[in-house]
Amino acid sequence: MTKVPLTARGAEQLREELRRLKNEERPKITEAIATARAHGDLKENAEYHAAKEQQGLMEARIRDIEAKLSNAQIIDVTAINAGGKVVFGATVHLVDVNDGTAAKYQIVGEDEADIKGGLLSISSPIARALIGKREGDEVEVSTPGGKRSYEVTSVEYI
Repeated sequence: MTKVPLTARGAEQLREELRRLKNEERPKITEAIATARAHGDLKENAEYHAAKEQQGLMEARIRDIEAKLSNAQIIDVTAINAGGKVVFGATVHLVDVNDGTAAKYQIVGEDEADIKGGLLSISSPIARALIGKREGDEVEVSTPGGKRSYEVTSVEYI
């Protein structure tokens, strides 16, 4: 399997979620299953079936996180010296050429993306267009709403 880029912060968030699922959620679900079993006939026991379904979903999420972490290429953004180029992990300040609105995004892995939080997936059209650009460059991006032009005002590695 190919390595998937992940920032150090994103990897830490996944590790924390994995710890919480294994150490807090798993025991709660096990207890809920035991309680439901004590109620008798399992065929018609909705609590038991709901708890088992919840357990299955949680175990699938645990396996998913473990797989992502094992295939992750963790990149320390602060150690990058890209000479002012936009690369994975960079924080990019943009100005929309059409209306002058400013935006700030950090280019992150798909699992970390949160557009409202300013975290832009590396596979998004805007991020793909920005990779390799420098401060002062203008980039045109095809979006569902049409073509948009942005100017890169600064690039940071924070």
